[in-house]
Amino acid sequence: MSSRTAITDVVVVGAGFAGLAAATALHTAGVPFLLMEARNRVGGRVEAGINGLREKVDLGGQFICDDMPEVMALARLHDRQLTRAYVAGKSVVQPEPLDPDDLYARVSAIRDRMNDVDIDSESAVGLSVGAWTAVQPDDADAKSGFLSMIEGLWCQPPEDIPLWYMVDNDRRITNDVPELQYFLKDSIHTLAEDLARPLAASMRLSMSVERISQDRNGVVIHAAHETVAARQVIIAVPPVMAGRIAFEPRLPPSLAGALNAWRSGSVIKALLRYATPFWRDSGRSGAVLFLEPHGLYACDASHDVDHPALVVFIGGSLARQWRTLGEAGVRAAIVDHLIPALGPKAAEPVDITLRDWSDDRWSGGAYSDIVVDLAARNAEAAMREGTETVRFACSELSPSFPGYIEGALVAGRQAAAEVIARLDAGTPAA
Repeated sequence: MSSRTAITDVVVVGAGFAGLAAATALHTAGVPFLLMEARNRVGGRVEAGINGLREKVDLGGQFICDDMPEVMALARLHDRQLTRAYVAGKSVVQPEPLDPDDLYARVSAIRDRMNDVDIDSESAVGLSVGAWTAVQPDDADAKSGFLSMIEGLWCQPPEDIPLWYMVDNDRRITNDVPELQYFLKDSIHTLAEDLARPLAASMRLSMSVERISQDRNGVVIHAAHETVAARQVIIAVPPVMAGRIAFEPRLPPSLAGALNAWRSGSVIKALLRYATPFWRDSGRSGAVLFLEPHGLYACDASHDVDHPALVVFIGGSLARQWRTLGEAGVRAAIVDHLIPALGPKAAEPVDITLRDWSDDRWSGGAYSDIVVDLAARNAEAAMREGTETVRFACSELSPSFPGYIEGALVAGRQAAAEVIARLDAGTPAA
């Protein structure tokens, strides 16, 4: 039973980067709002933690690049120090001793060809990314590298990803420079804290929204310990999480169907600290692309020469498989795969920090949700339209960089602008 009732103009549900961006825009415009977050922290799928050496590390989203203007501007605004990712030296392909530059070129050619597909053509209807790849003329190594990259980035089996969705999504990721270009010395989570600081008086942490009622007067948001009446609500959580909120009356069938079309992926992130950056001694960059198993990738994540580290991403089916091994088993499996790629010193990390995002209570399980219903071509459009009083804002819906911090910032600001325009047009008062 709710113990308090509040009244405001707008409620923002979720204090990830989309919700923080929306709340910041409302705050700047002088619109009364309340920001409600189920976790006891801000940041959503961006999270910092402390490793076994008492060092702060990024456990969620981490990397940014120059072609992401919103997040780069935010880092400059708050004077956050950028660390350039180490890329000098040779990359490694496993398990085959292939030329990584040549393989990357062939994988990129498949990705470029995919993005040239006319997704409205009859030949593309009903195809998954896996099915489309199977009929391409490329050799087995290039196809395997492409499928491994897809599963690692989207954390879903390519057989479950509609081709039309992947093409539409990929066309909105427009960076020319590598997306793993920078990370922040103090963790990217500090940007979430920077955004949250001016919003503290209007924020409620550990406040999960369970139900939203709508009527001609606006909305009522029901949480565990508070009920809030408002004129508008911005739901700034991933689609799968949004679909778990009960609505009264029920959402229109088209919108309810759109929410049900998404699935969260699976990813485990591992940070391995070493005493020395031994891979550099042999002229390697630390980057490893695994043709088998699919969804496994490693690269250098050293903050500086005194803090040498590798980050390993385990995505999709492999994350589901490995998480059954337990933490000790996952650590052993990671090291076992790094030794053939980088040499025997890979077996000597001084610390391994794991963050398993699979089935995370408040975000679903990966960097972003994806549409897995082959027929749900209008799922994003229906969510962007929302209802008269309900707007959705999440990175997945962004016109640029969906699934990234950049996309979350864009989506949050867009939703706030739409809500402000509706308030100015005179939507009913709560």
